[in-house]
Amino acid sequence: MSEKSLEVAGKKVLIIGAARSGIACARFLAKRGATVALNDRKPVEEWPIEAVALKSEGVGCVAGDVPMWLLDQVELVVMSPGVPSKVIPARYAERAGAEVIGEVELASRFLRGRIVGITGSNGKTTTTTLIGEILKDAGLSVQVGGNIGTALISMIETSSDNGWTVVELSSFQLETTAGFHPTVALCLNVTPNHMDRYETLTDYAVAKHRIFRNQTVGDVAILNADDEIVSSWAKGLRAHVVLFSVRRELDEGLFLRNGREIVSRTNDGERVLMMRDEMQLRGLHNVENVLAALAAGLSCGASPDSMRETIKRFKPVEHRLEFVGEINGVKFYNDSKATSVDATLKALEAFADEDGKVVLILGGRGKQAPYAPLAPLIRSHARKLILIGEDADTIERELEDDASMERASDMGDAVRRAQESAQPGDIVLLAPACASFDMFKSFEHRGQVFKEEVKGLKNPESRIQESE
Repeated sequence: MSEKSLEVAGKKVLIIGAARSGIACARFLAKRGATVALNDRKPVEEWPIEAVALKSEGVGCVAGDVPMWLLDQVELVVMSPGVPSKVIPARYAERAGAEVIGEVELASRFLRGRIVGITGSNGKTTTTTLIGEILKDAGLSVQVGGNIGTALISMIETSSDNGWTVVELSSFQLETTAGFHPTVALCLNVTPNHMDRYETLTDYAVAKHRIFRNQTVGDVAILNADDEIVSSWAKGLRAHVVLFSVRRELDEGLFLRNGREIVSRTNDGERVLMMRDEMQLRGLHNVENVLAALAAGLSCGASPDSMRETIKRFKPVEHRLEFVGEINGVKFYNDSKATSVDATLKALEAFADEDGKVVLILGGRGKQAPYAPLAPLIRSHARKLILIGEDADTIERELEDDASMERASDMGDAVRRAQESAQPGDIVLLAPACASFDMFKSFEHRGQVFKEEVKGLKNPESRIQESE
């Protein structure tokens, strides 16, 4: 990469979005001599304290609409992922000659070492976290961040020439990439999600596909052979393609055989990497995540034996099919990260072999995706639906013929109703299929409230057996 592409001193930069990544970008650029203006549509009084504090570091704070005189002057616009890339200020500045990129693209221009990038509609955080653990346990220098927590821009100082940065990437983040170039790139799946932001599923898929567009023949692209959209990309990529499948044996790639053996097959032969029952993660979707993580680990040089030991120890990530406790024979699971219909479908599938039924807490801020795909599993495995949030009317209308339902006023009410409806051997599952922002700050906040309500259930005969 040329030194010119790294030069920001003296540049006039507009950052749109005063949340976590926008704050990190503003601080990073101001320290390197750029003239920075941070913009958010909210009044400054509603900005995070960290954003307002940037004034002391020379960052201008612009609330509301960006004035035209400022848009005419800026040379670089950095978009926060929560802001649609087609907003008028960004497009105006671009037509006026400014470069428009996102935080991930900006960070990648300074980041040292090699990148493993992970995207997909579901499973990103589990797979990203697992890859990080695999590489660390294999003795490699690694750091993990991106959409998972730490902004990529904040990881530049800790990156090294011989290290790996494992980064979770949302479609929103990928929209604004230009030269971003992961050495190893994964797409786990593409299912309807964020239809409130994208006009079509194709538009959403195009954003995901951008993770591969700068890869070359020396790179690795890891694709889900069972996903119709993702698998169709294999022939058009320049990188070496590695496929994984839980449904069939592959001539080359990683796959689940007979529902038991996790196998890697290459031109040199095949190897059983581990047995499915050695995993602590529930559900076939988590076998997909493990296959993808194994493919990434092999691509980065981790040994099969080391990876097997890591996966055997690896427990579910918080808010992802997380066991909360058991009360009077009823188990409670927190899958607050199931913010799409497909994620909820996978959560239900994970309990399909249980003897008991599922009492499902469903609802929140919908993403304009139909709930009908849930109907078959709800009919066969759900005892009752407990509905919460803005989209409760829509869910009831679409699924009223498939299950008994109750409305709950808040999470505490939902948990109490779920407990009352459940029988010994049942599962109470929070897997909302919706975003959380109608009632909570985030899916993490929603999951935490659920866990607190479960642990607060009081009954003379109750005894909560908490997970270790």
